[in-house]
Amino acid sequence: MDAYYLTEPLEGTDFLPKSTQTMARNLQWWFKVSVHTILVLAGQSVATLLGRFYYDQGGKSKWLQTLTFSAGFPILYLPLLITTHSSSSSTSHPLPLVKITVIYIILGLMATGDSLMYSYGLLYLSVSTYSLVSATQLGFNAVFSYFINSERFTHLTFNSVIILTFSAAIIAFQPASDDSSETSGGKYMLGFILTLAASATYSLNLSLMELTFDKIIKCRALSAVLNMQIYTALVSTVGAIIGLFASGEWRELKKDMEGFNQGRLSYVMTLVWTSICWQVTNVGLVGLIFEVSSLFSNVISSLAVPIAPVFAVILFHDTINGIKVMSLLMALWGFVSYFYQHYLDYKKEKTALLGVRESMQLNGRV
Repeated sequence: MDAYYLTEPLEGTDFLPKSTQTMARNLQWWFKVSVHTILVLAGQSVATLLGRFYYDQGGKSKWLQTLTFSAGFPILYLPLLITTHSSSSSTSHPLPLVKITVIYIILGLMATGDSLMYSYGLLYLSVSTYSLVSATQLGFNAVFSYFINSERFTHLTFNSVIILTFSAAIIAFQPASDDSSETSGGKYMLGFILTLAASATYSLNLSLMELTFDKIIKCRALSAVLNMQIYTALVSTVGAIIGLFASGEWRELKKDMEGFNQGRLSYVMTLVWTSICWQVTNVGLVGLIFEVSSLFSNVISSLAVPIAPVFAVILFHDTINGIKVMSLLMALWGFVSYFYQHYLDYKKEKTALLGVRESMQLNGRV
Protein backbone atom coordinates (compact mmCIF):
# COMPACT_ATOMS: atom_id res chain seq x y z
CA MET A 1 0.00 0.00 0.00
CA ASP A 2 1.60 3.25 -1.10
CA ALA A 3 2.19 5.84 1.59
CA TYR A 4 0.78 8.85 -0.23
CA TYR A 5 -1.32 9.73 2.80
CA LEU A 6 1.48 10.19 5.31
CA THR A 7 3.58 13.05 4.08
CA GLU A 8 5.25 14.74 1.16
CA PRO A 9 8.15 12.95 -0.63
CA LEU A 10 11.50 12.83 1.12
CA GLU A 11 13.12 15.94 -0.35
CA GLY A 12 15.26 18.16 1.84
CA THR A 13 13.98 19.78 5.00
CA ASP A 14 10.52 20.36 3.52
CA PHE A 15 9.83 16.78 4.53
CA LEU A 16 9.34 17.96 8.12
CA PRO A 17 6.18 20.12 8.30
CA LYS A 18 4.75 21.43 11.54
CA SER A 19 2.48 19.06 13.44
CA THR A 20 -0.62 21.11 12.68
CA GLN A 21 0.20 21.14 8.97
CA THR A 22 0.76 17.40 9.05
CA MET A 23 -2.56 16.81 10.78
CA ALA A 24 -4.40 19.07 8.30
CA ARG A 25 -2.83 17.25 5.36
CA ASN A 26 -3.73 13.85 6.81
CA LEU A 27 -7.33 14.97 7.44
CA GLN A 28 -7.53 16.28 3.89
CA TRP A 29 -6.25 12.94 2.59
CA TRP A 30 -8.80 10.99 4.64
CA PHE A 31 -11.58 13.28 3.38
CA LYS A 32 -10.59 12.71 -0.26
CA VAL A 33 -10.32 8.96 0.21
CA SER A 34 -13.72 8.92 1.96
CA VAL A 35 -15.37 10.82 -0.91
CA HIS A 36 -13.81 8.53 -3.53
CA THR A 37 -14.88 5.48 -1.52
CA ILE A 38 -18.49 6.69 -1.39
CA LEU A 39 -18.45 7.28 -5.16
CA VAL A 40 -17.20 3.75 -5.78
CA LEU A 41 -19.62 2.02 -3.41
CA ALA A 42 -22.68 4.04 -4.46
CA GLY A 43 -21.90 4.08 -8.18
CA GLN A 44 -21.09 0.38 -8.44
CA SER A 45 -24.05 -0.76 -6.35
CA VAL A 46 -26.59 1.39 -8.24
CA ALA A 47 -25.12 0.45 -11.63
CA THR A 48 -25.33 -3.25 -10.77
CA LEU A 49 -28.94 -2.93 -9.63
CA LEU A 50 -29.90 -0.93 -12.74
CA GLY A 51 -28.22 -3.53 -14.94
CA ARG A 52 -30.35 -6.26 -13.40
CA PHE A 53 -33.43 -4.01 -13.60
CA TYR A 54 -32.89 -3.72 -17.37
CA TYR A 55 -33.04 -7.50 -17.78
CA ASP A 56 -35.89 -7.96 -15.30
CA GLN A 57 -38.07 -5.49 -17.19
CA GLY A 58 -37.66 -7.22 -20.53
CA GLY A 59 -34.33 -5.93 -21.89
CA LYS A 60 -32.38 -8.55 -23.81
CA SER A 61 -29.37 -6.92 -25.49
CA LYS A 62 -26.08 -8.10 -23.99
CA TRP A 63 -24.00 -5.77 -26.17
CA LEU A 64 -26.09 -2.74 -25.25
CA GLN A 65 -25.57 -3.59 -21.60
CA THR A 66 -21.86 -3.99 -22.33
CA LEU A 67 -21.86 -0.50 -23.86
CA THR A 68 -23.13 1.07 -20.64
CA PHE A 69 -19.93 0.06 -18.83
CA SER A 70 -17.84 2.54 -20.83
CA ALA A 71 -20.07 4.81 -22.95
CA GLY A 72 -20.32 7.48 -20.25
CA PHE A 73 -16.57 8.17 -20.36
CA PRO A 74 -16.97 11.76 -21.73
CA ILE A 75 -17.95 12.92 -18.22
CA LEU A 76 -14.38 12.13 -17.16
CA TYR A 77 -13.27 15.12 -19.23
CA LEU A 78 -14.72 17.41 -16.54
CA PRO A 79 -12.28 16.37 -13.78
CA LEU A 80 -9.54 16.21 -16.44
CA LEU A 81 -10.14 19.83 -17.43
CA ILE A 82 -10.25 20.90 -13.77
CA THR A 83 -7.00 19.03 -13.14
CA THR A 84 -5.35 20.55 -16.21
CA HIS A 85 -6.23 24.11 -15.15
CA SER A 86 -5.51 23.71 -11.44
CA SER A 87 -2.30 21.73 -11.61
CA SER A 88 0.88 21.82 -13.59
CA SER A 89 1.52 18.11 -13.07
CA SER A 90 2.66 16.31 -16.16
CA THR A 91 4.70 13.32 -17.11
CA SER A 92 8.41 13.81 -16.64
CA HIS A 93 9.25 12.50 -20.10
CA PRO A 94 7.56 12.29 -23.50
CA LEU A 95 5.46 9.15 -23.85
CA PRO A 96 6.20 6.70 -26.69
CA LEU A 97 3.09 7.33 -28.77
CA VAL A 98 2.98 4.00 -30.62
CA LYS A 99 3.64 1.94 -27.52
CA ILE A 100 1.11 3.76 -25.32
CA THR A 101 -1.51 3.60 -28.11
CA VAL A 102 -1.07 -0.17 -28.41
CA ILE A 103 -1.36 -0.50 -24.63
CA TYR A 104 -4.57 1.58 -24.56
CA ILE A 105 -6.06 -0.54 -27.35
CA ILE A 106 -5.21 -3.82 -25.60
CA LEU A 107 -6.53 -2.65 -22.23
CA GLY A 108 -9.66 -1.19 -23.87
CA LEU A 109 -10.47 -4.41 -25.74
CA MET A 110 -9.86 -6.41 -22.57
CA ALA A 111 -12.36 -4.11 -20.85
CA THR A 112 -14.89 -4.78 -23.65
CA GLY A 113 -14.60 -8.53 -23.20
CA ASP A 114 -14.72 -8.10 -19.44
CA SER A 115 -17.90 -6.00 -19.64
CA LEU A 116 -19.56 -8.50 -21.99
CA MET A 117 -18.89 -11.34 -19.57
CA TYR A 118 -20.29 -9.27 -16.70
CA SER A 119 -23.38 -8.58 -18.84
CA TYR A 120 -23.99 -12.31 -19.26
CA GLY A 121 -23.49 -12.74 -15.53
CA LEU A 122 -26.15 -10.12 -14.77
CA LEU A 123 -28.50 -11.80 -17.23
CA TYR A 124 -28.19 -15.34 -15.89
CA LEU A 125 -27.59 -14.73 -12.18
CA SER A 126 -29.47 -12.91 -9.47
CA VAL A 127 -27.86 -9.74 -8.12
CA SER A 128 -26.88 -11.42 -4.87
CA THR A 129 -25.21 -14.38 -6.59
CA TYR A 130 -23.57 -12.11 -9.17
CA SER A 131 -22.15 -9.85 -6.46
CA LEU A 132 -20.80 -12.73 -4.38
CA VAL A 133 -19.04 -14.29 -7.37
CA SER A 134 -17.67 -10.87 -8.36
CA ALA A 135 -16.03 -10.64 -4.93
CA THR A 136 -13.34 -13.01 -6.20
CA GLN A 137 -11.79 -10.06 -8.07
CA LEU A 138 -10.03 -9.16 -4.81
CA GLY A 139 -8.36 -12.56 -4.67
CA PHE A 140 -7.42 -12.42 -8.34
CA ASN A 141 -6.01 -8.93 -7.83
CA ALA A 142 -3.81 -10.13 -4.97
CA VAL A 143 -2.35 -12.87 -7.16
CA PHE A 144 -1.82 -10.66 -10.22
CA SER A 145 -0.36 -7.86 -8.07
CA TYR A 146 2.14 -10.33 -6.63
CA PHE A 147 3.36 -11.58 -10.02
CA ILE A 148 2.99 -8.39 -12.08
CA ASN A 149 3.38 -5.49 -9.63
CA SER A 150 5.72 -7.12 -7.08
CA GLU A 151 3.27 -6.61 -4.21
CA ARG A 152 3.99 -8.47 -0.98
CA PHE A 153 2.04 -11.68 -0.41
CA THR A 154 1.62 -12.11 3.35
CA HIS A 155 -0.13 -14.84 5.31
CA LEU A 156 -3.15 -12.51 5.73
CA THR A 157 -3.29 -11.89 1.98
CA PHE A 158 -3.03 -15.63 1.36
CA ASN A 159 -5.82 -16.22 3.89
CA SER A 160 -7.99 -13.67 2.08
CA VAL A 161 -7.44 -15.34 -1.31
CA ILE A 162 -8.28 -18.81 0.04
CA ILE A 163 -11.42 -17.63 1.86
CA LEU A 164 -12.70 -15.72 -1.19
CA THR A 165 -12.05 -18.79 -3.35
CA PHE A 166 -14.10 -20.97 -1.01
CA SER A 167 -16.80 -18.28 -0.91
CA ALA A 168 -17.19 -18.47 -4.70
CA ALA A 169 -16.96 -22.28 -4.70
CA ILE A 170 -19.91 -22.52 -2.31
CA ILE A 171 -22.03 -20.44 -4.70
CA ALA A 172 -20.95 -22.64 -7.64
CA PHE A 173 -22.43 -25.71 -5.98
CA GLN A 174 -25.73 -23.97 -5.29
CA PRO A 175 -28.53 -25.51 -7.37
CA ALA A 176 -29.87 -23.17 -10.06
CA SER A 177 -33.35 -23.72 -8.65
CA ASP A 178 -32.25 -21.96 -5.46
CA ASP A 179 -31.28 -18.80 -7.37
CA SER A 180 -34.01 -16.21 -7.91
CA SER A 181 -32.87 -15.37 -11.44
CA GLU A 182 -35.07 -18.21 -12.76
CA THR A 183 -32.49 -19.57 -15.22
CA SER A 184 -31.81 -23.16 -16.21
CA GLY A 185 -28.91 -25.10 -14.74
CA GLY A 186 -26.80 -24.69 -17.89
CA LYS A 187 -27.31 -20.94 -18.10
CA TYR A 188 -26.72 -20.58 -14.36
CA MET A 189 -23.35 -22.30 -14.64
CA LEU A 190 -22.50 -20.26 -17.76
CA GLY A 191 -23.31 -17.07 -15.87
CA PHE A 192 -21.19 -18.22 -12.94
CA ILE A 193 -18.17 -19.10 -15.12
CA LEU A 194 -18.37 -15.88 -17.15
CA THR A 195 -18.69 -13.72 -14.02
CA LEU A 196 -15.70 -15.51 -12.51
CA ALA A 197 -13.73 -14.99 -15.73
CA ALA A 198 -14.79 -11.33 -15.79
CA SER A 199 -13.51 -10.86 -12.23
CA ALA A 200 -10.16 -12.33 -13.21
CA THR A 201 -9.97 -10.17 -16.36
CA TYR A 202 -10.88 -7.03 -14.41
CA SER A 203 -8.13 -7.68 -11.87
CA LEU A 204 -5.59 -8.45 -14.60
CA ASN A 205 -6.55 -5.23 -16.38
CA LEU A 206 -6.05 -3.24 -13.18
CA SER A 207 -2.61 -4.77 -12.57
CA LEU A 208 -1.58 -4.08 -16.16
CA MET A 209 -2.66 -0.45 -15.73
CA GLU A 210 -0.47 -0.26 -12.62
CA LEU A 211 2.43 -1.76 -14.58
CA THR A 212 1.89 0.78 -17.38
CA PHE A 213 2.10 3.65 -14.90
CA ASP A 214 5.30 2.27 -13.36
CA LYS A 215 7.14 1.25 -16.54
CA ILE A 216 5.81 3.42 -19.39
CA ILE A 217 4.05 6.54 -18.09
CA LYS A 218 6.25 6.78 -14.97
CA CYS A 219 3.92 9.32 -13.43
CA ARG A 220 1.11 9.27 -10.84
CA ALA A 221 -0.36 12.66 -11.75
CA LEU A 222 -4.16 12.67 -11.67
CA SER A 223 -4.27 13.85 -15.28
CA ALA A 224 -2.26 10.78 -16.35
CA VAL A 225 -4.64 8.44 -14.50
CA LEU A 226 -7.68 10.16 -16.05
CA ASN A 227 -6.17 9.91 -19.52
CA MET A 228 -5.65 6.20 -18.96
CA GLN A 229 -9.32 5.78 -18.01
CA ILE A 230 -10.62 7.95 -20.86
CA TYR A 231 -8.67 6.36 -23.70
CA THR A 232 -9.20 2.78 -22.58
CA ALA A 233 -12.92 3.51 -22.16
CA LEU A 234 -12.99 5.03 -25.65
CA VAL A 235 -11.51 1.86 -27.12
CA SER A 236 -13.89 -0.26 -25.05
CA THR A 237 -16.86 1.77 -26.27
CA VAL A 238 -15.81 1.39 -29.91
CA GLY A 239 -15.39 -2.35 -29.34
CA ALA A 240 -18.87 -2.62 -27.82
CA ILE A 241 -20.42 -0.69 -30.73
CA ILE A 242 -18.69 -2.97 -33.23
CA GLY A 243 -19.96 -5.99 -31.29
CA LEU A 244 -23.48 -4.54 -31.24
CA PHE A 245 -23.55 -4.27 -35.02
CA ALA A 246 -21.55 -7.43 -35.79
CA SER A 247 -23.86 -9.53 -33.62
CA GLY A 248 -26.97 -8.11 -35.32
CA GLU A 249 -28.45 -7.03 -31.97
CA TRP A 250 -28.82 -3.47 -33.29
CA ARG A 251 -31.74 -4.69 -35.46
CA GLU A 252 -33.61 -5.69 -32.30
CA LEU A 253 -33.09 -2.46 -30.34
CA LYS A 254 -36.44 -0.92 -31.35
CA LYS A 255 -38.22 -4.13 -30.36
CA ASP A 256 -36.15 -4.23 -27.18
CA MET A 257 -37.31 -0.72 -26.28
CA GLU A 258 -40.95 -1.35 -27.10
CA GLY A 259 -40.96 -4.57 -25.07
CA PHE A 260 -39.58 -2.88 -21.96
CA ASN A 261 -42.21 -3.21 -19.23
CA GLN A 262 -41.74 0.30 -17.83
CA GLY A 263 -42.00 2.11 -21.19
CA ARG A 264 -39.60 3.81 -23.59
CA LEU A 265 -38.60 6.69 -21.36
CA SER A 266 -37.74 4.34 -18.51
CA TYR A 267 -35.78 2.18 -20.97
CA VAL A 268 -33.62 5.08 -22.10
CA MET A 269 -33.15 6.48 -18.59
CA THR A 270 -32.19 3.06 -17.24
CA LEU A 271 -29.39 2.77 -19.79
CA VAL A 272 -28.29 6.39 -19.38
CA TRP A 273 -28.13 6.23 -15.59
CA THR A 274 -26.41 2.84 -15.67
CA SER A 275 -23.71 4.34 -17.86
CA ILE A 276 -23.40 7.44 -15.64
CA CYS A 277 -23.16 5.33 -12.49
CA TRP A 278 -20.36 3.23 -13.96
CA GLN A 279 -18.44 6.41 -14.74
CA VAL A 280 -19.09 7.75 -11.23
CA THR A 281 -17.54 4.48 -10.07
CA ASN A 282 -14.58 5.05 -12.39
CA VAL A 283 -14.07 8.57 -11.04
CA GLY A 284 -13.91 7.12 -7.53
CA LEU A 285 -11.55 4.35 -8.63
CA VAL A 286 -9.31 6.89 -10.39
CA GLY A 287 -9.22 8.97 -7.21
CA LEU A 288 -8.27 5.96 -5.08
CA ILE A 289 -5.57 4.90 -7.55
CA PHE A 290 -4.18 8.42 -7.41
CA GLU A 291 -4.42 8.84 -3.62
CA VAL A 292 -3.43 5.29 -2.62
CA SER A 293 -2.96 2.49 -5.19
CA SER A 294 -4.80 0.34 -7.72
CA LEU A 295 -4.74 -2.56 -5.27
CA PHE A 296 -6.51 -0.51 -2.63
CA SER A 297 -9.08 0.71 -5.20
CA ASN A 298 -9.96 -2.91 -5.92
CA VAL A 299 -10.35 -3.58 -2.21
CA ILE A 300 -12.87 -0.74 -1.94
CA SER A 301 -14.64 -1.90 -5.10
CA SER A 302 -15.08 -5.33 -3.53
CA LEU A 303 -16.75 -3.77 -0.50
CA ALA A 304 -19.88 -3.27 -2.61
CA VAL A 305 -20.47 -7.02 -2.38
CA PRO A 306 -22.57 -6.94 0.82
CA ILE A 307 -24.41 -3.78 -0.29
CA ALA A 308 -25.98 -4.88 -3.58
CA PRO A 309 -27.55 -8.12 -2.22
CA VAL A 310 -29.35 -6.19 0.53
CA PHE A 311 -31.03 -3.87 -1.96
CA ALA A 312 -31.63 -6.80 -4.33
CA VAL A 313 -33.73 -8.49 -1.65
CA ILE A 314 -35.82 -5.31 -1.27
CA LEU A 315 -36.14 -4.36 -4.95
CA PHE A 316 -36.04 -7.70 -6.79
CA HIS A 317 -37.10 -10.07 -3.99
CA ASP A 318 -33.88 -12.05 -4.28
CA THR A 319 -33.78 -15.11 -2.07
CA ILE A 320 -30.97 -15.15 0.50
CA ASN A 321 -30.65 -18.79 1.48
CA GLY A 322 -28.17 -20.43 3.84
CA ILE A 323 -25.60 -21.00 1.10
CA LYS A 324 -25.56 -17.31 0.16
CA VAL A 325 -25.35 -16.23 3.79
CA MET A 326 -22.36 -18.54 4.32
CA SER A 327 -20.72 -17.25 1.14
CA LEU A 328 -21.31 -13.64 2.22
CA LEU A 329 -19.82 -14.26 5.67
CA MET A 330 -16.76 -15.88 4.13
CA ALA A 331 -16.38 -12.97 1.70
CA LEU A 332 -16.55 -10.51 4.61
CA TRP A 333 -13.94 -12.59 6.43
CA GLY A 334 -11.70 -12.30 3.36
CA PHE A 335 -12.22 -8.51 3.25
CA VAL A 336 -11.40 -8.13 6.95
CA SER A 337 -8.15 -10.09 6.46
CA TYR A 338 -7.21 -7.88 3.55
CA PHE A 339 -8.04 -4.64 5.38
CA TYR A 340 -6.15 -5.76 8.47
CA GLN A 341 -3.08 -6.33 6.31
CA HIS A 342 -3.43 -2.76 4.96
CA TYR A 343 -3.73 -1.51 8.55
CA LEU A 344 -0.52 -3.31 9.53
CA ASP A 345 1.26 -1.87 6.48
CA TYR A 346 0.02 1.61 7.44
CA LYS A 347 1.35 1.28 11.01
CA LYS A 348 4.68 -0.05 9.79
CA GLU A 349 5.17 2.78 7.29
CA LYS A 350 4.06 5.40 9.81
CA THR A 351 6.49 4.09 12.42
CA ALA A 352 9.34 4.10 9.89
CA LEU A 353 8.60 7.66 8.78
CA LEU A 354 8.34 8.89 12.36
CA GLY A 355 11.72 7.30 13.04
CA VAL A 356 13.22 9.14 10.07
CA ARG A 357 11.62 12.39 11.22
CA GLU A 358 12.98 12.05 14.78
CA SER A 359 16.42 11.21 13.40
CA MET A 360 16.42 14.31 11.17
CA GLN A 361 15.22 16.50 14.04
CA LEU A 362 17.99 15.12 16.27
CA ASN A 363 20.61 15.80 13.60
CA GLY A 364 19.21 19.30 13.23
CA ARG A 365 19.96 20.02 16.90
CA VAL A 366 23.52 18.83 16.63
